[in-house]
Amino acid sequence: MARILPFKAVRPAKDKVHLVVSRSVESYSLQEINAKMLSNPFSFLHVIQPVEGNTRPRAGSREQLVLVKKKYREFLQEHVLEQDKKECYYLYEQKKGNKTYTGIVAIIAVDDYLEGVVKIHEQTLTAREQKLKEYLEICDFNAEPVCFCYPDDPQITSLMQDTKCEAPEYYFTTSDRITHSLWLIHQSDKIQLLQQAFKKMPAVYIADGHHRSASSALLGKYHRALKGNHTGKEGFNFYMGIFFPESVLSIYDFNRVVKDLNNRRPEELLKALEEHFEVKKIKKNLYKPTEIHEISMYLNAEFYSLKARPQVYASAQVTNKLDAHILTRYILEPLLGIKDLKNDKRIAFVPGSKGPEELKQVVDSGKYAVAFGLYPVSMEQLKEVADTGNIMPPKTTYIEPKLRSALLIYDLAEKGY
Repeated sequence: MARILPFKAVRPAKDKVHLVVSRSVESYSLQEINAKMLSNPFSFLHVIQPVEGNTRPRAGSREQLVLVKKKYREFLQEHVLEQDKKECYYLYEQKKGNKTYTGIVAIIAVDDYLEGVVKIHEQTLTAREQKLKEYLEICDFNAEPVCFCYPDDPQITSLMQDTKCEAPEYYFTTSDRITHSLWLIHQSDKIQLLQQAFKKMPAVYIADGHHRSASSALLGKYHRALKGNHTGKEGFNFYMGIFFPESVLSIYDFNRVVKDLNNRRPEELLKALEEHFEVKKIKKNLYKPTEIHEISMYLNAEFYSLKARPQVYASAQVTNKLDAHILTRYILEPLLGIKDLKNDKRIAFVPGSKGPEELKQVVDSGKYAVAFGLYPVSMEQLKEVADTGNIMPPKTTYIEPKLRSALLIYDLAEKGY
């Protein structure tokens, strides 16, 4: 039973929404952050990358987090951000190129994570969990929802379509040519329908945001132990998510580029690959895998198709059949000497949304010696891994859409949910 509930969101004033929202801070260089903060006094970057006088506190320090909370409260006092008076579900739609993504923003109980109603497919790092927990503890807000998916539900889909017939609360386009729309769902009959529909779901799946989920659960456990007589309705018992039907999400491949061939010549690498793969040179300027268990390789200005031989993926273990695992086990580790995907500086990861042209470009630039393209993981594979309690290799999936920070904020200090 999923406890996915409406809440009173903090959100930008309607006339400032396009000025407030930002991409995730990790996607900006420091120069870009400084330029945006200099030119736009309403950017949420002023909150998440605060400057006091001419000093920017060390990232992640307690000093910085205290200042983040101060700047957030200033945005509220100045009515750059305002909190809704009624509990709502929020319908969000993003249009990017020919893709349209529509989902519901709500809060979900940390108990759903702790009890396994929330299914995971990625291992989290304890140090990062703790760092994000400290962020939440001091700052008291979620500005980026965790991305979830759920089995398509006709009732929810029908309600979303009906809501989209109304005028949106927000409608704007960002400089990356992505259009964003938001509707408030505050009618009691619609809220009841959504609440009951979600309650019937035995599980929901994290698509993107494992560390944010884990840190919210850690925060909940910490406050419960501290408080003792908690009611279950305190803000720390929930965290914000956006819930998409499974059919809506785009799961892209997450590709690999390696700086050198581990003291091998290109012809030696090609020869060694033949033990576990059918190797074929592709006479095309660009190429990407066309089926599962095929890996593309860009080496010496040529694309190759590497089709895994049957014995490579003949395993009962679901994760052993994933192409990301096959690439690591049969190529990266034994041939190229990449033993630790998370920490080895010789390897980098390229989102599949950038296409094979990005792989070609980074190798042709001379920064990397070889690139490998993967076939995207399917929703069925993702769910099978999560349902069986297994974990995917690092950087196996790249999920879209990516949401803007501060379009909706869950204020953990708000009580009564």
